[in-house]
Amino acid sequence: MTNYISTRGQTAPQSFSNIVLEGLAPDGGLYVPQAWPTVTRQELESWRTLPYADMAARVFIKFAPELGLKTLTDLCRTTYTSALFSHARNASDAVRIFPVRKLKTDGLFLQELSNGPTLAFKDAAMQFIGHLMDFMLEKQNRTLTVLGATSGDTGSAAIHALRGKKRVKVVMLSPQGRMSDFQRAQMYSVLDDNILNIAVAGTFDDCQDLVKTINADAGFKNDYRLGAVNSINWARVMAQTAYYISAYLQIAAQDNDKVSFSVPSGNFGNAFAGIVAKLMGVPIDRIIVATNENDVLHRLLTSGCYAPASVALATSSPSMDITKASNFERLAFEAASHDGAKIHALWQTLAQEGHIDFAKSEPVMWQAIQRHGLASSRSTHADRLTHIKEVYETEGLLIDPHTADSIHGALSCRKDGEKIVILETAQAAKFAQTVQEATGHAPPSPKGFEGLLDAPQSVTPIACDPNELKAQIRKFVGADRAF
Repeated sequence: MTNYISTRGQTAPQSFSNIVLEGLAPDGGLYVPQAWPTVTRQELESWRTLPYADMAARVFIKFAPELGLKTLTDLCRTTYTSALFSHARNASDAVRIFPVRKLKTDGLFLQELSNGPTLAFKDAAMQFIGHLMDFMLEKQNRTLTVLGATSGDTGSAAIHALRGKKRVKVVMLSPQGRMSDFQRAQMYSVLDDNILNIAVAGTFDDCQDLVKTINADAGFKNDYRLGAVNSINWARVMAQTAYYISAYLQIAAQDNDKVSFSVPSGNFGNAFAGIVAKLMGVPIDRIIVATNENDVLHRLLTSGCYAPASVALATSSPSMDITKASNFERLAFEAASHDGAKIHALWQTLAQEGHIDFAKSEPVMWQAIQRHGLASSRSTHADRLTHIKEVYETEGLLIDPHTADSIHGALSCRKDGEKIVILETAQAAKFAQTVQEATGHAPPSPKGFEGLLDAPQSVTPIACDPNELKAQIRKFVGADRAF
């Protein structure tokens, strides 16, 4: 059995089954494997011809051997079907689930990650986690209240993965007025009894802080059986690791080929999944961390100082309007050689002083971070408009503004002869206003979404107040906390 430890070092090792249902560690840290599993070049080559579901199961068994390959294969085959991931565009092969297309710009590729039911890359992990949680809760005869925070796409992906589940209730926090109309409609139009949408008067960072504050109350967390599905949950990172491997196998002609990735990033979860694949032994060269005007990660990677801004700017790539990149803690823990006491102390410093200058105060950690082969970029609204327009004119393909951030990263950082996979964030229809501004054309609604914006919606607004949130959870879950 693979054990999982907290980045803060004050929680006993846990099994995979326990951490999936728990989310955040009791000491406030994030779970990571005690040791990184490895994949050999021979294994990679043997996976090349497998269907995505079977390949993913072989990745996941390395992180959750206690579940067994048959169970994981069954869960993956239920999840990763061309019927569910059916929104492939321009004659792409939906059977591949997350197909990679070569772009006309030399060395650039685009991996379509937004073919799922909510048209966003978050479906890649959330649809699997929905089935995984359902399986575990049934097996353990338990119930769970999922408390999550979203900057846009995580919420709708989680809600659509967990709606109607008898053993799960979902409380999803979103920043009031900070998402696109399409994103709001996808979330708030789900009226199932087990879903509660809450709009917080604040930013995504405020929503994320509320989740962490509520989780820190051990008694309340236990009473209401709280769990998490955003990227603080290790299963999210694990599930995303599989599509990096899939992209590598679709591009690399030989097992010594190296591939780089440009990743739109706010909370660092998607980028860290690529680092995990690299730590496993997949021949990944560089991870380009593509940020928008909320550039905490770009500033970190260019200066060595992690300094979250006090307020997130509202941008045209709103899912990345984040100043506190939670998953960076996992990378820092790796750079500290799994010294949880050091991370606990550093994050106390962060809370008190508002920054950690790794280059000056932790040079050994800073050198370790740099060895992971990370590059970064920062793009603006004007950059996004330019890239959306150029891709539309040269490729005949509409992309969303977050994917445009990723293209900006690839073009800004690429080296001669480098193969770079641009990870898609969402389909253009989710951000119609910006896409129309760039191209002069409104993106068409994908099949099945034509009347979404006119559907009835339900959302509960609250102040950024943990006591008010607790009151809403009590009311929603009710006196019968086991539902």
